[in-house]
Amino acid sequence: KIDAVEITGGEPTLQKGLADFAGKIKNMGYLVKLDTNGSNPGVIENMVSEKLVDYIAMDIKAPLQKYGEIVRADIDIRKIERSINLIMQSGLDYEFRTTLVKSLLSKEDIIDMGKTIQGAKHYVLQKFVPSKTLDDKFLNENTFSTSELKFLCKKLRSYVAECIMR
Repeated sequence: KIDAVEITGGEPTLQKGLADFAGKIKNMGYLVKLDTNGSNPGVIENMVSEKLVDYIAMDIKAPLQKYGEIVRADIDIRKIERSINLIMQSGLDYEFRTTLVKSLLSKEDIIDMGKTIQGAKHYVLQKFVPSKTLDDKFLNENTFSTSELKFLCKKLRSYVAECIMR
């Protein structure tokens, strides 16, 4: 039995028909989960206010001061911050998550990201799995060990209610 539909991407908030699509799913009686990178807070705000989404998962890619460098794009950090605040104040269930690429993110960076989402319900640390990507250098990427992830989650619980590893 299907209970919910997850809208993911690419970045689904870039799609013009997202609200209509989510509305059709809701009208069919399904729950809607939205995966987003947080780059379009206006769309997130509309989805929340129109009750078109039940759960939001937002990727936090990097500490705010390093965002552009890590994602290799010109990012308006204010939009990321606004999305974080909208999600935390939405009344919905949600999670923030980070895929941990050891060559890009230090342990201090990860703690900084926890500080950025201080007060959040859920923060998920996702272990990077080396595989074919747009940049072949990641095929040989070292990953954080399980013990390192446990250490980070323990530290992050000073800032977020729950930290889990995937």
